Amino acid sequence: MAIDLILGTAGHIDHGKTALVKALTGVDTDRLPEEKQRGITIELGFAELVLDEYRLGIVDVPGHERFVRNMLAGATGTDLALLVVAADDSVKPQTREHLEILRLLKLDAGVIAVTKCDLPDPEWIDLVEEEIRELVAGTFLADAPLVRTSATTGQGLESLRIALGAAARKAAESDRRRSAGPFRMAIDRAFTIAGHGTVVTGSVLSGRAAAGDELVIEPDAVRVRIRSLQNHGRAVEEVHRGQRAAINLAGVHHEQLGRGHELASPGHLVPSRRLSVRVSLLPTAPRPLKNRGRVRLHVGTAELIARVVLLDRDQLEPGDRAPAQVYLGKPAVTTWGQPFVVRSESPVLTIGGGQVLDPDAPRLHRQESSTLQRVAGLWSDDAIERASAALFFAGWRAWQPEDLARTAGVDRPEAVRQALADRGDLVEIDVSPTRSIRIHQAVLDELAQRGEATLKKMHQQYPLQMLLDRSRLTSRFAYLRNDALFAALLQRMAADERITLTERGVALAGHGPKLSAKERDLVEQIVEIYRQSGYQPPSIDQVKNQVSGNQAAVPELVKLAVSEGRLVEISAEYCLDAQLEQQMRTSLTERLSESDGLTVSQIREILGTTRKYAVPLCEHLDRSGLTRRQGDLRVLRG
Repeated sequence: MAIDLILGTAGHIDHGKTALVKALTGVDTDRLPEEKQRGITIELGFAELVLDEYRLGIVDVPGHERFVRNMLAGATGTDLALLVVAADDSVKPQTREHLEILRLLKLDAGVIAVTKCDLPDPEWIDLVEEEIRELVAGTFLADAPLVRTSATTGQGLESLRIALGAAARKAAESDRRRSAGPFRMAIDRAFTIAGHGTVVTGSVLSGRAAAGDELVIEPDAVRVRIRSLQNHGRAVEEVHRGQRAAINLAGVHHEQLGRGHELASPGHLVPSRRLSVRVSLLPTAPRPLKNRGRVRLHVGTAELIARVVLLDRDQLEPGDRAPAQVYLGKPAVTTWGQPFVVRSESPVLTIGGGQVLDPDAPRLHRQESSTLQRVAGLWSDDAIERASAALFFAGWRAWQPEDLARTAGVDRPEAVRQALADRGDLVEIDVSPTRSIRIHQAVLDELAQRGEATLKKMHQQYPLQMLLDRSRLTSRFAYLRNDALFAALLQRMAADERITLTERGVALAGHGPKLSAKERDLVEQIVEIYRQSGYQPPSIDQVKNQVSGNQAAVPELVKLAVSEGRLVEISAEYCLDAQLEQQMRTSLTERLSESDGLTVSQIREILGTTRKYAVPLCEHLDRSGLTRRQGDLRVLRG
């Protein structure tokens, strides 16, 4: 079975890339009339080269400095490179820039072709080769074969095929290949064919897809269906990693699509405008990159204006590397470890690049040691450490083990999930009988600390309340957008004896209001007023008029007496002495157990009160679970 790989060309304008591809494959990749007229490559061209068990999909890129953005789009998904240098021209600016781009895209296999060797003297070619070796020293092409060729005479073509076959073998052994997993393809062209509709092309980055599959176009979440597929003009049933693909889609118009869009399995990619990254600046960069500097970021086939926020310094010097966050001008889809290239905004030059660490990152605080330590975990060689960091930054968002492929580059998500649970990093919180939330223990601890700090402030705001309104606390955490999670967190905090949690409210463990002697005396007055009032309790305003002391404190002190269990809240307007409320329960339970039910009037007579108070007393007993209403009667519940 053939092994499919993507080969990308690179090199300065007019150094013979397209002619060399034609000599190798018989395909002229210059397809536009303007390309034919001007004799230069402007857009991406495509051809196929079969070398024994390897089938190379060639992406021929333009060499002109004005079309580097097209070169970057074509380099997406490249497995190996063919760096082309003309023997009669030697190393030129785009030779250097293209080589830097290939390095930033983390290629590790390739071949160098010296073209037009039929033109200069052999001694001159020797000098050109020396300059090339100096250029590639310290790069992935340092030990790459250097083959002298001529597309005109055929010189070196067989040697070049042999060298490309060896480079393909090296690329095929790389662990970067992802034949399994979700399907993903960055779109580099979108057009329409009469009678067929929308067609998109690209290099398949991972997984496989077949006719009839349902996919999603991101970042716009457009659901589409595959009508048919082609690979280099051949109709095929499926396409997979390492192939060039032309995919006929149903469900979208070609004018909605272009570079920057990606075709993927549903749920695999998540659009985001903020990425955590590791960014490096080329030693040849003309100036440092300042914190919050604007750049052009190339990732996949997208070119985006972005702002780089450096996390551990104020500026990045040429040749240095640093953790950062990238704020994108519009959403993009990325995955962990995905390389990107950075170009200056003006003048447009390639100045650096890096790798994505968190493809949907929360906003991080700069120069915070704990944050920097967590970010460092995202590029750990240990898959479990990376997964732990990714889970931490996922915060309280919905999370599944399958997400680790996208967020941490993990290829065995279930095994890693179990490892995280075993070491205590992963906590599962039940938020309903059928649903649980997975969250990092450290995130849970941070939320708990935030909850305690909020409670402390609320206690200071309401110093006379023993218990605080639970809904008032929950509203302070509305940004979680998950009340069930917060309720579960409170239950855990109560189990750990960090808080007191009852039906009446919530409080910090060990918290109690600090009352002055006058305030404590006022509480006693209030309780005595309710005790003397029997089953005809006063309203709050009436209590105010009967006390001697700070009348403004009466409402809060009544709540305090309720939280202490000395009073029972009957309704929003009335309270009852707690002992009297218990006597009422005992008395009515005896009478109700001896009858088929009692009316409000009968209960009023038993308690020796008026209907004004009997109705709220009966409703209180209903709510508390002692009685239930049955027509005009109250009967014992159960």
